[in-house]
Amino acid sequence: MVNTKSTEKSRASRESQDPRSAEGEGGSVTDDRPSPMEVLRQARAQLAELTGMAAESVSSFEQTEDGWSLEIEVLELARVPDTMSLMASYQVDLDPEGQLTGYRRVRRYERGRADAHRPGGR
Repeated sequence: MVNTKSTEKSRASRESQDPRSAEGEGGSVTDDRPSPMEVLRQARAQLAELTGMAAESVSSFEQTEDGWSLEIEVLELARVPDTMSLMASYQVDLDPEGQLTGYRRVRRYERGRADAHRPGGR
């Protein structure tokens, strides 16, 4: 009877010490960078923690030379009716590992208002 747990542990230990173990199937090199979905989740959580405002949506997301750049929509001031609530778009920059490196508010608007004069809704 083979102890599969110890076999898996020893293989994992060897792979973590062997620089060639970064090669996956087909010889492609893998790394420890977060997936795009992990980056989105991290960005929303980090912005909420810093500003105290919950992120409602991500309206722009792209990978850059320096990491990631997102535009996140947040509720800044709740009003009644909800269509009069004040929303804001924040430009959020993250490093390649998904850690927030900076943010700034790029616009503020009422939830019920369309932004017809800006291309792409930005």
